[in-house]
Amino acid sequence: MIDIPEHMTSIKEAAELTGLSEDTIRYYEKIGLLPYADRQPNGHRAYSKQQIQGIIFLTRLKATGMTLEQMKNYRELAVVGKSTLDTRLQILKEHHLKVKQSIAELMETQRFLEYTIDHYIETDQNPDIHNHECDAVVSERMLAKHR
Repeated sequence: MIDIPEHMTSIKEAAELTGLSEDTIRYYEKIGLLPYADRQPNGHRAYSKQQIQGIIFLTRLKATGMTLEQMKNYRELAVVGKSTLDTRLQILKEHHLKVKQSIAELMETQRFLEYTIDHYIETDQNPDIHNHECDAVVSERMLAKHR
């Protein structure tokens, strides 16, 4: 978990805490994905702990494949308030299902890569094993193994 300071932070600090660039944060404000930050007397942006947490939440949604438009829609619903809770919950449940499916696909790819690596090591260590069309053989064996 990220340790977010209680005091207002600058856009530079917000960028460091969230992993986004300052330009990206400004862009997200411009398109309405983020609320405009408070301004200090000198005109510089100032972000609260709650705003930083909101930005981090958005970065996680984006990292898991949610589009900017979908995130913006979600945020607009959140601004409306409690009356949109069911809709927001449904959006998150649907996104969660997509994330779970992506994880399952990545795990299958990981198993395939591990099997392929093991096969190459075995082929390298046993010169009598022929390596003709190795990738096709590995793919076929892997598919047969999971049928």
